[in-house]
Amino acid sequence: MSEENQVIDIGGHPLFVPNWFTSSGRKLGPETMAPAVEFFMKLLERSQQFYESGGEPVPSVGEFLKAEAERTAAEEWKEDQANIEIRMAMINTLLKVECCVSGTHTMDDVGLGAFGMYKTLPGLDCTFPGGYEGLIDHMMKELPKDIVLYNKPVKCIHWNYTKNGPDTKGTSFPVTIECLDGKTFAADHVIVTVPLGYLKKHQDTFLSPSLPQQKLHSIQRMGFGTNNKIFLEFEQPFWEEDCELIYLVWEDETDLADVVSDVKMSWIRKLFGFNVLKPAERFGNVLCGWIAGHESEYMETLSESEVLQSVTQLLRKFTGNPTIAPRKLLRSQWFHDPYSFGSYTYVAKGCSGYDIDNLAKPLPLKDSNAMPLQVLFAGEATHRSFFSTVHGALLTGWREAERLVSLYTPASGSLSSKL
Repeated sequence: MSEENQVIDIGGHPLFVPNWFTSSGRKLGPETMAPAVEFFMKLLERSQQFYESGGEPVPSVGEFLKAEAERTAAEEWKEDQANIEIRMAMINTLLKVECCVSGTHTMDDVGLGAFGMYKTLPGLDCTFPGGYEGLIDHMMKELPKDIVLYNKPVKCIHWNYTKNGPDTKGTSFPVTIECLDGKTFAADHVIVTVPLGYLKKHQDTFLSPSLPQQKLHSIQRMGFGTNNKIFLEFEQPFWEEDCELIYLVWEDETDLADVVSDVKMSWIRKLFGFNVLKPAERFGNVLCGWIAGHESEYMETLSESEVLQSVTQLLRKFTGNPTIAPRKLLRSQWFHDPYSFGSYTYVAKGCSGYDIDNLAKPLPLKDSNAMPLQVLFAGEATHRSFFSTVHGALLTGWREAERLVSLYTPASGSLSSKL
């Protein structure tokens, strides 16, 4: 969290030191593969410019990247004909990388016109000691005891509620939160921070009255996909000491398709590679693999031993080392999480910033005479620039808290408003 880290602007793509392994068991050097990475990053940058300029030539990012790569790659590498095919295979791997970054099944589902809305913050990613649980534990220490309730899944939020809520001593509250166990809570306001995937799944029953049609349409238009991590622990590293990222390049994938034809048989092909967790003194010899889309969702249905077997075979094939044997595996399963149904938001084809703003609007809408700010919406899906990120979730939480503070703050100019 140092200032030195935070001022480094890497555009969301850190310059990690990579190792490239191919499906024939070859390890290739930067003189062969780096030009493909540089070429792809330029195309990706161009694909983000249509948000400001308009006039996108095709509906999706995937269509644009594939068409431009096939059109210009041969010209870019005409002096090095021998490496054109392996570099096109590398571009296919990078398409899978972007599926993980966006949290989508395929980049063909990501809208080209809105793609540039997303912004990256300066600085490298930071890992909290103890993970996010460590952050939550620290926050909890600042709160009064017993103020947070656990294991209270919410069944329905009743708003514009006219009857007296429970245990309110005759006071009328506009909001009643009904839990699955039958317990109810009366409130003036509720801030909803559930993932977009949960709203998509329960949009008809989670609020009563139901969400306005314009909100429902925005929820339907916005994209929400799955990106999972697969952690592997090894006795000894097989990667080079300075390696920070491992790419897996299938030599037969030169036709640029970021999905597999048979999910059950070939799901492992969607796993584009691994991050090396550093420093080793803290993490041990651990790799973090990335896999997105329906292939990732299918992976969740397999047993840990089945996933371990598949990943072990994959690594042996790509390194040419038949003795590689991870000793432990841990994987996420976001798609089958009943409170998430996926990982995070992306701007789908036909989606725009209007949909994100629309989702963020509190209920009741402004043209209502009812008590204001009964139901507020926060979370990464409600931020125009930082959707899919933790800082987007944090900023939207502050935004909605500020709405409520402003509602109860005396008019500007009074002494209390300045304290």
